[in-house]
Amino acid sequence: MYTIGQVANFLGVSRDTLKYYEEKKLVKPKHDHENGYRKYNAYDIHDIITTNFYRELDIEIRKIQEIKQCTSIIDLEHLLAEQEAKIIEELAYKKRLLKKINSVKKDYCKIKQHLGEFTVKEMEPLEIKGEITEYAAYEEYEIIRNSTESLKKAVTLTSARRVIHFDDEGIKEEKFIVVRKIEDNDKTPKGEVLSYPKCIYTVIEDGRFVNGEKNIDHEVGERLLKIAHENGYELIGKAYINILLTTYEEGLERVFLEMYAPIK
Repeated sequence: MYTIGQVANFLGVSRDTLKYYEEKKLVKPKHDHENGYRKYNAYDIHDIITTNFYRELDIEIRKIQEIKQCTSIIDLEHLLAEQEAKIIEELAYKKRLLKKINSVKKDYCKIKQHLGEFTVKEMEPLEIKGEITEYAAYEEYEIIRNSTESLKKAVTLTSARRVIHFDDEGIKEEKFIVVRKIEDNDKTPKGEVLSYPKCIYTVIEDGRFVNGEKNIDHEVGERLLKIAHENGYELIGKAYINILLTTYEEGLERVFLEMYAPIK
């Protein structure tokens, strides 16, 4: 027979955990009525080891209690199959989270490299999935959720693009589209595909921390036209703007946007 301290040391678990298992009737050590000490035998230790195993599989205490009441190994088989399905689903979600983290890290690199600087680069192919009225059209966000690999709690705006039509006199029209990045294995996209081999590209900063409530479209448009004229580029009169990252400073948002302006 062993004391609670010895068992805790053998198995690397806390006394509180052992007391919790006892409270939930997953282990039933004998009590010495004279001194109140618990005494664990080999069967008790086996119960603790088995309970720890099921907890390692992330099976709830209630389910472990059910396992101890199982009358057939088939009951356990069904429970394990159910837990396996949950873990597979969670792994798929974790992969989506990792993909999102890597995407945000790449966006952060874009900000460091291109903030306030203009260069020429390709706008990679995008499939148009639909339109929304504006970023603040929250009632229309279902189309965004359906076009983005979903997270459990977050609606991400990475699939939304602001499309500006302009000329030398300024902005003529704008709309907001919902897009999906075309992966290498996508052979037959269903919707219209946007693809421009050469664009003037830049990252700009917006948000109340840097601009207050001021609209910076006019300033950015003037600089874009200036860059095009200075380098002999002929713009087609469109720009695609995407939110890269939102952060905060002194309680005010800093919004980093990337812009592609296709060249003829």
